[in-house]
Amino acid sequence: MSSASTVSISIPLFIGPGCIINASDVNVSVRAKGSKEYGTRCEIKNVNSIKFMQMAIEYEANRQVDLIEEGKSIDQETRLFDTKKNETRSMRSKEDAHDYRYFPDPDLLPLEVSDEFVKELKNNIPELPDDKKKRFIEEFKLSPYEATILVSDIDTAKYFEEVVAKMGKNKDMKLAVNWITGELFAVLNNKNLEISQSPVSAKNLAILVNLIKNGTISGKIAKTVFELMLDGDKDPQKIVEEKGLKQQSDPKAIEALIDKIINDNREKAIEYKQGKEKLFGFFVGQAMKASGGKANPQLINEILKKKLQ
Repeated sequence: MSSASTVSISIPLFIGPGCIINASDVNVSVRAKGSKEYGTRCEIKNVNSIKFMQMAIEYEANRQVDLIEEGKSIDQETRLFDTKKNETRSMRSKEDAHDYRYFPDPDLLPLEVSDEFVKELKNNIPELPDDKKKRFIEEFKLSPYEATILVSDIDTAKYFEEVVAKMGKNKDMKLAVNWITGELFAVLNNKNLEISQSPVSAKNLAILVNLIKNGTISGKIAKTVFELMLDGDKDPQKIVEEKGLKQQSDPKAIEALIDKIINDNREKAIEYKQGKEKLFGFFVGQAMKASGGKANPQLINEILKKKLQ
């Protein structure tokens, strides 16, 4: 009897460097040549290589053809492939078509949900991450990347919003995000803490950000203050006052300091004016060193540019 076979292959596997095929299923059925209808299908489970898959298909197709030619019927069943004997053998029968698919559990009771219950759920459901991300972008002018990081964890989103609320009217959103996702996240990772366990409260982080924003301390000084805050969630304002870390922002005092530095380094000042612009960084460094790191960097840059022209 001339026959043809159809084969469907299901391969739930992962292939990557150093990986091999894990498991696959092969479904085989045959039909007489010229016929449009295929016969009964048999499923061959857990064939673990392409080579064995091919061997299993060839054996099973020939087995089914032989049974039909002998006038016998083919049982709908699941079979296993014996790689040593190069043959398939019966594993379990599948008498009905529904054995191949999921079907409703007859023991489940009907579930009736009232409109009032649905309405209550809608009213009480919290803000979803996508909605929160969109709001952060529109309300706080954050980038999609920044908003995505903040809404990835509900406690992080809550912490950020609390910081924003404590910052008052003159808010620097970018600065707040940078300190949360930068310095604070680094501490949490090192200490293996969740943000709900943060050693720095949202209130005190907001104060620190505002101190940077209004020029009371520089970003460099803020890192020193932040380290001191970790011990007992200390108030950054008090740390600045007690440690004398307030940034020097008096233009006259900084101008006098720069005049002395230029006078002490006249040759380098001449070289700068002759085109060695890289020396500008030298003068900035000397000014910061002379002020103990407390001088306002922005003022230093502005006054130096005027003095070195």
